[in-house]
Amino acid sequence: MLARLILSTVAVLITAFLMDSVKITPWWVATVVAVVLGAINTFIKPVIKLLSIPVNIVTLGLFSFVINGLMVLLCAKIIGEQYFHVESLWAAILFSIILAIVNWVIHKMFDPEK
Repeated sequence: MLARLILSTVAVLITAFLMDSVKITPWWVATVVAVVLGAINTFIKPVIKLLSIPVNIVTLGLFSFVINGLMVLLCAKIIGEQYFHVESLWAAILFSIILAIVNWVIHKMFDPEK
């Protein structure tokens, strides 16, 4: 579990480094972002996805990207904008997409169980 937290923290740091519109200061806040995003994705996101099924059907699933972006913005609000700043919804959506890709690559490289 600790190894996965470290890998997720590295993924958050890499993603924030790749994007000018997302700032994480100081660097250790990336661990808090990883934990809070994990908790949001575990507890809040399933409820939101369930409530948005009609919109998701109409948009052929593309509304899921908006939900992911909103979860990133919620994470920024919980942690505090001075520590984890995301400029806009579009930046949050792009952050969630890049984070998913980076997280997948890092876990494939270092976590043989996945």
